Amino acid sequence: MADVFPAERLRGRFSGINLDDLVDWVVVRTWLYFGMFWLLVTPSIGVALSSLFNHPDYLGNEIGLTFGRLRPVHVNGVIFGAFSTLFIGECYYLVPRLCGVRVVWPRLGVPLAWLWSIAVFAGLVSLAFGQNHGLEAGELPLFAEIPIFIVVATVTAQFLITIGQRLEPPLYVALWYLIATFIWTTMNLVLGSFILPYTISGINSAAFHGLYIHYIVGLWLTPAGYVLIYYFLPVAAHNPLFAHKLSLVGFWSLALFYPFVGIHHYLYSPIADWAETLAVITSMLLIIPVWTVLVNFFGTMTGKWHEFGRNLPAKFLIMGSLMYLIGCFQGSTEALRSIQQPTHFSDFVISHSHLTVFGTFVVWAMGGLVYVWPRAFKRELWSFTLGNWSFWLITVGISTMGLVLTAAGLQQGFQWMSGTEWLDTVVWMQPYWLVRTMSGISMDIGMSLLVINLAMTALTSQVVARAPAIEPGVIPVGRPAE
Repeated sequence: MADVFPAERLRGRFSGINLDDLVDWVVVRTWLYFGMFWLLVTPSIGVALSSLFNHPDYLGNEIGLTFGRLRPVHVNGVIFGAFSTLFIGECYYLVPRLCGVRVVWPRLGVPLAWLWSIAVFAGLVSLAFGQNHGLEAGELPLFAEIPIFIVVATVTAQFLITIGQRLEPPLYVALWYLIATFIWTTMNLVLGSFILPYTISGINSAAFHGLYIHYIVGLWLTPAGYVLIYYFLPVAAHNPLFAHKLSLVGFWSLALFYPFVGIHHYLYSPIADWAETLAVITSMLLIIPVWTVLVNFFGTMTGKWHEFGRNLPAKFLIMGSLMYLIGCFQGSTEALRSIQQPTHFSDFVISHSHLTVFGTFVVWAMGGLVYVWPRAFKRELWSFTLGNWSFWLITVGISTMGLVLTAAGLQQGFQWMSGTEWLDTVVWMQPYWLVRTMSGISMDIGMSLLVINLAMTALTSQVVARAPAIEPGVIPVGRPAE
């Protein structure tokens, strides 16, 4: 079935190159196998955690199964396990295709995937046993953080050298974000893993932690997600990027504004008022990169919306964009002092984090996974129908969770402000928390069906339900779209 995916029409110095021959498929598949494993495991821990709100004793009295021990397992597992593993694997696919050359040091790809996942696994297990730095998204112990840093630094060097050897000087926008993502995160891991837990204390620790965690979100997850959607949406939709200039505005506004927003978690604290105000201002200015990239994404679908229903990768990518719009609107508004009063410490914040981290970035990674995986085995997706069920179960689940937790958070906050006893507010929250758990179960079932579908794609060449034939498209390699 080598003709399932026709060759791309390439121009310039890329003419005559088979881009698939440049991809090290063993490396790509290894990273994606691990990514699918984490995609099954770590979100499921979140469902187990959410059930504790309605049934506090159902996991027993083991200290390692308490909310305080399992929540960092869930958070770090989703960030460093599910999303990051899929992201790096998909980068091993798109970098050689955008550069026209193979990734350097090819023998390192598979060992790095094993080192990464073993380190993540060891770190998550240690969290359940109480090894914790007490810094959100920076809880992992040093023996896990060192190999994670080594992998990130090595992959950064691999991709930067490969990009330096590219066939054409212009950089496509996905490569801008990729360069920034890995450089920023290599530096941020030095702060969060080796400096912050050991040398900074007191209120300064809180301030720098606000910066670190938002560097994880804004300088790792966000630009990494942009790498994926800026590459996979045009090739999935067979349309050129809508506007090159918008991608310029989005990139530089993200780079300029995001580094300052972290302290908006600590309004009304002893941190200097000027630092808090700067965080509020830059949080509002983040509307600029959010809106510019979203206009670019939706504009890229122009003329292709009639094919949208049968284009599974594009459906995941556009759905993630909608979640990004809602989640980032929440994030900017809750940075305002007047809005943060009723929302801080409430489920409103949990809604925001789920809509962005899972609803946007993990969903974008799943969109890339659905695009790459059939090509890794040179066959169509085993079942489009099953893939569509996965999409809708995940979409309905994350949408319901976001809506329910937003409503719950606002009710919580205003009840606290009106003087309602905290225990009384817990009673009011029970229905919301039950729906939250059911939403998580829907998402988990959807992801399980997706992994089953991809496993069957790898194991069999028989197509159960064929999607429309995939047409050749112009791959945006080497030169930015105008």
